[in-house]
Amino acid sequence: MIDKIKQFFENQLAPGSDAMAQDPDHALQLAVAVLLFEVAESDYEQLPEERDALLAAVKTTFKLSDKESSALLLMAEAEHADATDYFQFTRLINQHYTAEQKIELVEKLWQIAYSDQQLHHYEEHVIRRLAELLYVPHTAFMAAKHRVMGTGQ
Repeated sequence: MIDKIKQFFENQLAPGSDAMAQDPDHALQLAVAVLLFEVAESDYEQLPEERDALLAAVKTTFKLSDKESSALLLMAEAEHADATDYFQFTRLINQHYTAEQKIELVEKLWQIAYSDQQLHHYEEHVIRRLAELLYVPHTAFMAAKHRVMGTGQ
């Protein structure tokens, strides 16, 4: 079953695929998942808490089952390994996400970073860079961080 789901995502989300051109939602799912994965990997260790937070973020964001979420994360990991920069992912998100959706994404990035109860400076750097590429204003970037930290700012 996992192989079929993985094959579905490969066929649907592969760059240049007809399905990607016809249904940008699938491509957006992969783009978002890659950015979430990037934050989890940015401190060079992925703890179980981060993996759980990644799975939960993908599952709730896209309303996927556990198996579909796991398959999407496998694809995100493969895309992440092949990617040389963030542009292909942020460009797609910028084309299709509203300002509010981008801020929600930045908040999810912070949730991944704080899922292990510590913030590594590499995680913060990656989130800051992604927020800039997504054209999220600094005040919204900081407000998202404070919301995740529990200060309610």
